Amino acid sequence: MKPNSLKFIGITGGIGAGKSELLQYIGRHYKCEIYLADSIAHEVKTPGSKCYRKLLELLGEGIIGPGGQIDKAKMAARIFSDEGLLKQVNDILHPAVREYLLERLERARQGGKTELFFVEAALLIECGYGALTDEMWYVYADEETRRKRLREYRGYSEERIDGIMSSQLSEEQFRESCDFVIDNSGTLAESFAQIDRKLEAFTWQE
Repeated sequence: MKPNSLKFIGITGGIGAGKSELLQYIGRHYKCEIYLADSIAHEVKTPGSKCYRKLLELLGEGIIGPGGQIDKAKMAARIFSDEGLLKQVNDILHPAVREYLLERLERARQGGKTELFFVEAALLIECGYGALTDEMWYVYADEETRRKRLREYRGYSEERIDGIMSSQLSEEQFRESCDFVIDNSGTLAESFAQIDRKLEAFTWQE
């Protein structure tokens, strides 16, 4: 495989669409690297990092939890209902996440062994990743299926589900911004088959 020939793919979709299960499948069977924006956001704000210092300056030491780490719940409580503060936090985190990803992408390109490079985030479109990726994928599931999954697997109340869903993009907005749609309303086997057809040009691994 030639350097710089890997494909950079963004995966997004509403809560409960099943992105995690599909990425686990891709990770098992393709020569890929997979990054979750939420995990990266946690990593870039570890003690000693630029993000860590900037967040403490903005939000105060009250957000520090055990071991000196930034406590996610404390930070969320600090910025709750304050859109201005939330924007300032995002202005610190999003560029750091992007920088982290692009560094890993360049490393993967130079390594020459990775064929597919994935990043997953609910806010991928809003954060402008469409301009960075080669393709954007939308994992779709109908609303009732998503609600059922969130009730059964995460124990969410209807009120909580309503709140989260109302804050996310509509199905039309997701579809308009993405190049490929995986319908994950049915069985996982059906979704896996859609992925395999899409990636048939890439190396399959048992």
